[in-house]
Amino acid sequence: MNRLDVTEKIITGKVAKGLKWSDVAAKVGLSKEWVTAACLGQMTLDAKQADVLAGIFDLTDEEKKWLMVVPYKGSLPTAVPTDPLIYRFYELVSVYGTTFKELIHEEFGDGIMSAIDFKMDMDREKDPNGDRVRIVMSGKYLAYKTY
Repeated sequence: MNRLDVTEKIITGKVAKGLKWSDVAAKVGLSKEWVTAACLGQMTLDAKQADVLAGIFDLTDEEKKWLMVVPYKGSLPTAVPTDPLIYRFYELVSVYGTTFKELIHEEFGDGIMSAIDFKMDMDREKDPNGDRVRIVMSGKYLAYKTY
């Protein structure tokens, strides 16, 4: 057994029970974005959070322990994603990455946006020309230090 096996069991349970990630997140008491990432094997849960997921997805004690192990982060099977939706994010960074970098450096200086001290919100935005996906990402600015 490994973390991927537990992730597959969670996904199977979600489908079988007809759950939405927002339903699961409400029971855990955290954002749907973070809980979804955790259920997909990208975040580490504490014992209380793991207990909640174990109850929802009928996980064994061994499976629950895997939820509390620090994962190997990065879930894409290839360097260039082949899934069309994920590829669009790759495309977005390919096209706008230098713009993000330039504007962040202009506004903040030489540094990065943290993916550790980070939050994200994803919503559906109604639009008469077709609904839009609205994603807001907020990461702490971390300046490079001189030493």
